[in-house]
This record gives sequence, C-alpha cells and structure tokens, in this order.
Amino acid sequence: MTTAAGSTHQRTARLAFATCAGLPDLDPDDHELREALDAQGFPSDVKVWDDPTVDWAAYPHVVIRSTWDYTDRPTQFADWARRVQRTSTLLNPAAVVAWNLDKTYLRDLERAGLPIVPTIWLDPERNLDARAIHTRFPAFGDFVVKPTISAGSRDTGRYEAGQTQSRSLAITHAKNLLGVGRRVMIQRYLQRVDTEGETALIFVEGEFSHSVRKGALLEGPYRAEEHEGTLYRQEAMTARDASEAELEVAKRVVAALPEVVPGVDGPLLYARVDLIPDADGHPVVLELELIEPSFFFHLAPGSAQRFADAIAARLG
Repeated sequence: MTTAAGSTHQRTARLAFATCAGLPDLDPDDHELREALDAQGFPSDVKVWDDPTVDWAAYPHVVIRSTWDYTDRPTQFADWARRVQRTSTLLNPAAVVAWNLDKTYLRDLERAGLPIVPTIWLDPERNLDARAIHTRFPAFGDFVVKPTISAGSRDTGRYEAGQTQSRSLAITHAKNLLGVGRRVMIQRYLQRVDTEGETALIFVEGEFSHSVRKGALLEGPYRAEEHEGTLYRQEAMTARDASEAELEVAKRVVAALPEVVPGVDGPLLYARVDLIPDADGHPVVLELELIEPSFFFHLAPGSAQRFADAIAARLG
C-alpha cells in the first residue's frame, strides 16, 4: 500500500492460516489461495498451530489448513481450537473440530440415515482379548483395521479374512492400538475402490465446488516403518466429475450437518465428503473432513478463487 508521500508500508494481516511445523509455509496447493486473497486486499500470515509464541488474538479470523500432525495430540489440538475461538473467528469452528476429530462421528451420520462404510467399533475400555477381537473380524473378504483418530491412512492396514497369518497380524494391530487407549474401527474393504477409487467432493459455504479422484492406498498389513517421519501417505490424485448419485449423497451429508454437529446452525466455510462405491456400486461415506482437508485446487481451475471469495466475504 502506498501513502500520499509515496512510501510503502506492509498491510496488517487480518487472517491467519494455521499449519503444522512440518509444513511451515502451508501445503503448496494452498499457495494459490493465499495469492487470490492477497489480490483482493486480504493479506494473510501462516502460523504453526502449536507454536507458543503466536498471538492468535491478533487475527480476527483463523482458517485451519495443514495442521496434519494433530492426530498425535488430538486433545491438545481441540484445546487449541477452543482457545483461538475465544478471541478470533475460527473456521471451521471449535465445536466442529471437536466433533470431527474422531471418526466415531460416522455413527451420527448413520443415525441420520446416511450411508456409511459398514463399521465395527472396538473400545479400549472393554479390554478385549485376542479371541474377542478375532470374532469381530469379517468371516471372508478383505477388511481394514484403523484407529478412529488418524489421517492420511496412517496407522491403517488391510487384511485378508481367509488367511490365518493375515488375521493374526490384524489382531496384533488392533491390540496394539487398543493397548495405548485408541479406539479402533474394523471396516470391510470395498473392492470397487481398487478400480474406481474414491471420490472427494469439496463444498464451499454449503455449495458444491469441485470433485477429484483418489486412487486406492491400502495394499497390505500395517507396517510402522512405512509411516516413520511422515505426515501422510502420498495420494494419486486426478480430476473427476462426480456422478449424480455421488452428488446426491454428498449434498445430503452437507445438508445434515446442522442436525448432527453440535453448534452448527448454517453452512460451514468448507467441507469435504469422501465417498467410495459399495459392492453394488452405490456411494457410501468413507470420511467427512471438516477440519483440515486438502482441496486439490490445482486439479480444478477456479476453485482456489471460489474459496478465496468465500473467505473474503466472511472477512467483510
């Protein structure tokens, strides 16, 4: 900004994007978003969410982006979100963060009549032994074991129900997670994902923006060494036009948010609905991402500008 005297001074950012220490400059896909906002006169700062030196109260608005290490410290992250919201407008709100942190939210979606991947839930408080865990696995086909708090397919494995060694590895995986107090999900592996992939549908202010295809990630049992030092598994992403059936399910999910999420009384700034086809080809919800989803702007021309426009409108 240039003054009458011709000197230049830095505009004060009214917006902060929250990220993690592993991505101090945000994920590269979000750079276009910052540029679009800056062009509209809304400069932004990028701050690491758990940096104790950050004065979050200095920013009237905070947008959560690549905070992808929060799954290691979910309670700390939820507390951070509540603290930020006391002095700033947090997008999406802290109540949404708390609800969406744990994939047990899928139970709420199912109770609301929305189709989800069939899931069996194991709680650490029940102190299940190996036999009890074994009896909860499917009798045939492939299945997935993962914690209810995770991201980017971390701590997740795929197993074969008909193979003794694979079932044994799955029991060990589940016991290890339960043993450190983590809730566990057991889901049948829906085979069509291998050929059709996932469809991620992105919504901005409750309106459909764009969709992308995610290739299948899970190939075998969980191996800790594959995850060491990584925030997430690399995904094979391509552009995709969502089908009418996928759009219908995703729109139902977004429309149901005020009913199922505490404190939500209108459209959220952003939401991403991840769908996969069941055995009959019908889309079912794999995940609903309301905290820090990737939006894959580079695969959908104009999508970063749409999101920037929505943020600018919130900033006023």
